[in-house]
Amino acid sequence: MPSVPIRPDLFSSRQECERPTKAGCGPGAAAPFGRQSCRPVLVTGGAGFIGSCFVRRWLAAGRGRVVNVDKLTYAGHLESLAEAAEHPDHVFVRADINQREVIDGLLETHRPEAVVHFAAESHVDRSIDGPEAFIQTNIVGTFVLLEAVRHWWRKQSAEERERFRFVQISTDEVYGSLGPTGKFCEETPFDPSSPYSASKAGADHLVRAYGRTYGLPVIVS
Repeated sequence: MPSVPIRPDLFSSRQECERPTKAGCGPGAAAPFGRQSCRPVLVTGGAGFIGSCFVRRWLAAGRGRVVNVDKLTYAGHLESLAEAAEHPDHVFVRADINQREVIDGLLETHRPEAVVHFAAESHVDRSIDGPEAFIQTNIVGTFVLLEAVRHWWRKQSAEERERFRFVQISTDEVYGSLGPTGKFCEETPFDPSSPYSASKAGADHLVRAYGRTYGLPVIVS
């Protein structure tokens, strides 16, 4: 798969944005990725612990609109988004990533410049007691999201396709147990040890496969 630039400014907290003029918001208009843009980012799982932090920092940096999709399970809480609740650039949608028609509608309506995929069942002990929900959300849900994005993305202009990023938020759990010494790196083989970590590893493989097979610009973080 061709190398996809990570563009560190996506995760930077530096505020160096300028609001586009009205004339700059028409079809074909573009702003540097990660800076304030007419086109939002679509965040899944943005009411969770890590996702809500990303949303709050993105909005605080003035980088533009966030369309925040969360099912609000045990892992997602609107209280985590209290400071973003009234922000004019924050759109919250309570939905499941398995709801393909909802995802299709959000992509067509908001035309995001990136999808940042946090949504996941993430409690290791829960995955042992009831793995089905983890397979359904982490693997099937990621597949549904990828399919929706793929079909929408290929209809965009060449410039918009090149600019787009699908960012998969992974976990170190996919590498298994570290032991008392050593460290993981990107080349460490996957060795998941629970249904949760196995489901996240499966999702990561799907995302990479969509990058290689369909050319979708993906990043696994």
